[in-house]
Amino acid sequence: MTVRSFFCLTLISEEARMTKNTSSEIETIDFDNICPIVYALSIIGQKWKIPIMWHLSEHEILRYNQLKRSIYGITNIMLTKSLQELETHQLIYRKQYDEIPPKVEYSLTDRGKSLIPFLRALDLWGIEQIALDRAP
Repeated sequence: MTVRSFFCLTLISEEARMTKNTSSEIETIDFDNICPIVYALSIIGQKWKIPIMWHLSEHEILRYNQLKRSIYGITNIMLTKSLQELETHQLIYRKQYDEIPPKVEYSLTDRGKSLIPFLRALDLWGIEQIALDRAP
């Protein structure tokens, strides 16, 4: 393990654990000293963001209520907040149509799509881990 890797994995300061989600908060991050793994997990590691991205990867374009119905247990507040944060980090694209009633569609950006192979690998790892944990 390299010194950088060791430092990255052991860096558990208050600044590293804080989630930075708005544009102004992103500007205040010390990008020279934050661990890339901790930073990445602060962006996508919250409870609802991975399911949102997963559903968008399966359906390409979804409207707000379609997302809400497809993610069991998510509240309107958490869905709205998670979508805003993912959009701030340029992982999803929000397209709003000027019509009545309002119509908004969400899709993954190319940057968001680049995470899908890692999410698939994490899915496979989770399946294997469940089998291991179930074993007597």
